[in-house]
Amino acid sequence: MHIYRTHNCAELRDTHVGETVRLSGWVHKKRDHGDLVFIDLRDHFGITQIVTEVDGPAFAVIEGLRSECVVTVTGKVTARAAEAVNPNLATGMIEVRAVEAVVQSAAQELPMPVAGEADYPEDIRLRYRFLDLRRERLHANIVLRSHVISSLRQRMIGQGFTEFQTPILTASSPEGARDYLVPSRVHPGKFYALPQAPQMFKQLLMVAGFDRYFQIAPCFRDEDARADRSPGEFYQLDFEMSFVTQDDVFAAIEPVLHGLFEEFADWQGKGRTVSPLPFRRIPYREAMLRYGSDKPDLRNPILISDVSAHFRGSGFGLFDRIVDGGGVVRAIPAPNTADKSRKFFDEMNDWARSEGHAGLGYITQKGGELGGPIAKNHGEEATRALIAALGLGPDDGIFFAAGKEVQAAKLAGAARTRIGQELGLIDPKRFEFCWIVDFPMFEYDEDAKKIDFSHNPFSMPQGELEALETEDPLDILAYQYDIVCNGVELSSGAIRNHRPEIMYKAFEIAGYTREQVDTNFAGMINAFKYGAPPHGGSAPGIDRMVMLLADEPNIREVIVFPMNQKAEDLMMGAPSFVSLKQLRELNIRTVEAAKS
Repeated sequence: MHIYRTHNCAELRDTHVGETVRLSGWVHKKRDHGDLVFIDLRDHFGITQIVTEVDGPAFAVIEGLRSECVVTVTGKVTARAAEAVNPNLATGMIEVRAVEAVVQSAAQELPMPVAGEADYPEDIRLRYRFLDLRRERLHANIVLRSHVISSLRQRMIGQGFTEFQTPILTASSPEGARDYLVPSRVHPGKFYALPQAPQMFKQLLMVAGFDRYFQIAPCFRDEDARADRSPGEFYQLDFEMSFVTQDDVFAAIEPVLHGLFEEFADWQGKGRTVSPLPFRRIPYREAMLRYGSDKPDLRNPILISDVSAHFRGSGFGLFDRIVDGGGVVRAIPAPNTADKSRKFFDEMNDWARSEGHAGLGYITQKGGELGGPIAKNHGEEATRALIAALGLGPDDGIFFAAGKEVQAAKLAGAARTRIGQELGLIDPKRFEFCWIVDFPMFEYDEDAKKIDFSHNPFSMPQGELEALETEDPLDILAYQYDIVCNGVELSSGAIRNHRPEIMYKAFEIAGYTREQVDTNFAGMINAFKYGAPPHGGSAPGIDRMVMLLADEPNIREVIVFPMNQKAEDLMMGAPSFVSLKQLRELNIRTVEAAKS
């Protein structure tokens, strides 16, 4: 018999009754019933109930165990009485009657319990992450993550992609987020940077002739945390393809994502559906108008409308002045709100103000009867014309976001989401994918008072060099695209600008000299001068995909050892001070941070 186990803790069934077995694991729970003592023994695979009588040979050891002690138990498999069968447990038909118990490792009093899913403060959970990971939900999330990565890898290989690894120590880039820098010992005063993404390397692989590349790539960005973004590091399904159009990229990756989400749609019995292929494509400007966001949640049926024309010269002076001054008015329907009191509408207005906006105007309806100050000032005839134009029913309310187009779109999009949540319109049983396409190549930077890139500077402009030379930069679209699921952006991507003359011109419009391009992007621009194929790709985020599949609201719940909001690893004590000897070896002297 093996020294630690003959079976794992999820393996035994009623077919094993009468066998002598050995199990090892952690004490999940212990219950003292007077003449009997029960423990639930847990390992990676599951739980088996162990039982001993007070006069049994293993009682002395088992009676002294506390939660999370590691123990090896030898005993005979017996069938549970009918009334004691646990249908919620894979091993619920049997129990093991202990004849021997050996403590492998004792556990101190726990800083947080492992059994159960009670919520605990983040600092405790992260400081004792090794305990947190023993909890059923989190343990399952990490197993799911492993399965997702394995599935992605096989699906990409099945699509003809080859896996390569790109460097972790590379050069700092002036574009994008803030780099993590690594000092060089052998080159005093110089620094490597950890890659924000393998962007340039994967494009260089296409120049090198490898055709279809992918990688489960670690990426490093010195960014602040969000619910869907982990500070410090994250992983993405990075891929690139040669001799492709935008349609070819979509055709290659859509089956991978659709197949993955279908494979795990019923994870832990959640029974979800996935939007059919091909995924819907929504131009950026339409997304900003109809959804108020470039990452719309298509499970929400609410559509935003521009109603500026209805208020030009109207009796509602505030909106009239906004429209006359070049602003817009956006309408967000609130369907079937006749049973909602005025408090619901006022609270939405208060919420908008708490988010830094001027507020949300509204019109109420109950059986066609109009309410609210906008309806009163706008006039009944004009209000009914507005309602008819929006195709609303007699019990549908309307909220309004007004102001400059960017601000009004942002407020309308946030209000659309909040209304959908408040009214229970968002179906949790669906995964709705879409592509956002036709992003503008450039935008006007109000702070810098100049034209700048709006999305990805290395994208191919639609119309190529001719468009850059003849069109208003703010009218030029790019072959850029985002893949979005349930309001979460999984990745950005693009057909790349592979021709040096187009790249120089695009950067010139954004205020860069030819010399700056040659200096900052030397590796890529030089390679393009020796024959580069048309190429494109994307990089869906692994962490975000697992977060969606696990139905978790925060990305930290699907990462094995995440940092906290301040980019600190509380368990390992990172970042930390290092010795003067280490600093001298790196030719570094630290300085005190400036006082705020």
